[in-house]
Amino acid sequence: MKAILTALTVAATMFASSAFAADPADLQKLKDTNECIGIRCDLSRANLSDAFLSGADLYGARLNSANLTGANLSRADLRDAFLSDAILIEADLRDADLRDAFLTGADLRGANLKRADLRDANLRDALLDYADMKSVILCNTTMPDGLVNDSGC
Repeated sequence: MKAILTALTVAATMFASSAFAADPADLQKLKDTNECIGIRCDLSRANLSDAFLSGADLYGARLNSANLTGANLSRADLRDAFLSDAILIEADLRDADLRDAFLTGADLRGANLKRADLRDANLRDALLDYADMKSVILCNTTMPDGLVNDSGC
């Protein structure tokens, strides 16, 4: 009986870790083409720290809990992307399109968001300390405190 429980525990642990890990094929596609589009693109929990993804097409991609510390995402298309709990510390998001993106709980401390388009994005509980927000487009954006900013509309 103990052997069965041990086997089930190991199997459950393996399933749980694979269910929440980035798809290796999607990582390779991003590396080869600088794009990974749609909800089927699963880069959740991927380690993309310091990655050069300038101009990348990540429309609708799942990047939940991904490590994008120091990544260059300038001019990236991140519309409708899922970035909940993503780590974007000191990431370069200049001119990025983040319309309708889900950034709930994301860590954007020290990120460069100059001229980023955050219309209709959700930043609830996001960390924005020391982020450069010059000329950011905020229209119907849910801010970290849960209030909706409609001043830029």
